[in-house]
This record gives sequence, C-alpha cells and structure tokens, in this order.
Amino acid sequence: MKKKVVAVLVTVLLLLTGCGSSVSSEEAIAKYGSDTLKVYNVGEYIDTMVISDFEREFGVKVIYEVYDSNEMMYTKVQAGDVYDILVPSDYMIQRLVAEDALMELDLSKIPNIEFLTDEVKNLPFDPENKYSVPYFWGSVGIVYNTTVVDEEDLKREGWDILKDPKYAGRIYMYDSERDAFMIAFKALGYSMNTQNLDEIEDAYQWLMEQRNTMNPVYVGDEVIDGMINGNKDMAIVYSGDATNILLENEEMSFYMPDQGTNLWVDCMVIPKNAENPLLAHEFINYMLEYDIAYTNSEWVCYTSPHKDVLADLSSMGGYFEGNVAYLPRQGYEKDEVFEDNRVLKEKLTELWIKVKAGE
Repeated sequence: MKKKVVAVLVTVLLLLTGCGSSVSSEEAIAKYGSDTLKVYNVGEYIDTMVISDFEREFGVKVIYEVYDSNEMMYTKVQAGDVYDILVPSDYMIQRLVAEDALMELDLSKIPNIEFLTDEVKNLPFDPENKYSVPYFWGSVGIVYNTTVVDEEDLKREGWDILKDPKYAGRIYMYDSERDAFMIAFKALGYSMNTQNLDEIEDAYQWLMEQRNTMNPVYVGDEVIDGMINGNKDMAIVYSGDATNILLENEEMSFYMPDQGTNLWVDCMVIPKNAENPLLAHEFINYMLEYDIAYTNSEWVCYTSPHKDVLADLSSMGGYFEGNVAYLPRQGYEKDEVFEDNRVLKEKLTELWIKVKAGE
C-alpha cells in the first residue's frame, strides 16, 4: 500500500537525520531502572516506526514478540515467560484479572488516558479501567462484493445469507470457533455467551448445515488478500481487516447484521511479574499520544480508541472518510462482548473441529 511506502521512507529519513530527541541508555536506566521493554502483541498489529520512534525518544530498546491467539499468549505467560506489556482481548483480560495476574495501573503515569473515546471506557471486563488501556477496538461483520451480493438480501437475511444457496461456493468463513459460533448463535437469536447445551447444539447444526450446503472456505489472515483480489463474494472478517479490504477494492463493502455481532476491545496491560513497569506505563501513555495513535491506526487500519484520532481519520478529508468498516457500531443492544468461559471455549473448539471435518 502507498501509505506503507511513505512510512518506510519517513523512518529512513529520521534515522539518517537523527531527527527527534535523543536520550542515552544510562539516562533511561536512571529514570526507569532499565533500558529494555518487552512487548508481546498480535502479529502485524503495530506500525514498526512507532517502536523505533519510542526507542529513540526514550533511549531504550524494545524487544517485540508476536503471537497468533490469546490462548497462545496465555499459555506462554503461564509457562513463566516474562513481559512488560501484553495486548490481550477483552475476555482474556477478564481471565487474567480473575487470576490476579495483572498489575493495577498507576493512571497518574498515563495522563493521555483522558483522550479515550467513551465507548471503550469502563467495559465489563475492567469496569473501572484499573488494569487495561484500550489499544484497538472493532466488530465482526461481512465484507461483500457490491456488484454480486444484493444488499436487500443482506438486510432481509442477516447472518443467514451465509446459508443462501444463491451464494454457495462463494464464501470465506474465518477459521475461529468463537467467531463462527457467534454468527450461528446470533442467527438463531441466542446470546453468543450462552451456556445452554440445547442452544449450543442448535448452533452446531446451523454451522454443519452451512458447511454441507454452501461449501465455505475456512481461512485465516489470507482472507484479506482473497477479498482484495475478489476471489469470493462474501467473507467474515474483523472490522479492521474489512477497512483495509475496502481501501484496496472499491467494489467491496461491509455489513453488520441486525441480529447483533461481537464488539471486541484489545487492550494494553502490565503483568504482575513485569520487570520494567515504569517504562511500561511510559509506553502505554506514548501509544495514546495523538500523532502516535494516528500513525498506528492509519497503518494497521483498526479503529483507534483515541477520540480525536477516531474523529479525524473518519471525518471529511480523513484517511478513512466514507469507509463504513472503520467506525464500529455503537450502542446497539444486540451486540455483545465475549466473556471468559473456558468450559464453553473447549466445547466450541471440539465442535468446530467436527464442523470443518464434516462430522
């Protein structure tokens, strides 16, 4: 994408010119007790220029590692790996708080928290924002080819359009049991956090029927290029990936069914065993600076929690002006946030394996 080329050139120029404040590692150690910060985040979820700028401005080194899923992150942390910053999703934060694994934040060291948009404050998994600061947020919906998919079909059928034989063989399903079952639950009028065994069975049958009649392709992040290239007519995607797809292919649009969907929030947290909590607070505050939040959101294409960045990027003249995927739906009573329930998660994982195998 053009913006990425520009960002790389800017990074090179900054490095060549030595632009920006320069702090020695000795000064950083004196201030924070260490000149090293360990961050564990999802892959391809940050503009690398943001990291290099932070290192240069604060005289530190960032060790940045990536993971594929919340569960992979949790397993590694449980095994004893130590990080200063984690970026888990809502339900995983709920689990980590319940296990007393997170440090209570010193909000006096994160003054930029005042710029958070109201929609990401005081959420159920951290009602007083004691442990987490939002990083990105969004929803799950359907990216569709406007030249093929009838918008009236979408409005009339909602999630059930994914079982409409008119579109058989033309659908990508995201390979995630939580998201797949969320769709089935919502299509059936159930909560996506249900623990009712009959409702879980109904959702399983919904997904089995879809598999057997629609021949969907189950994919991961390759869904982005697949839809940019127009390989399928519909796909289940996270809103940030949808934003990217819509930027690259003007024939695509994004729809969130009236039956409700998943609203999610990924947040920065500090583990209790972090070796450099002072620098971790500095990093969290830095990520909420206007210019940094703007650059990061524009690069990643996910929705910023910074209210001014959100407004500027989505308004007239903003990079995401007119991009219907960038702005999450707000205040809709049928939308939900995932709750942590490991028993339910294990059950859905077991059933999802059977769905993909056609059993």
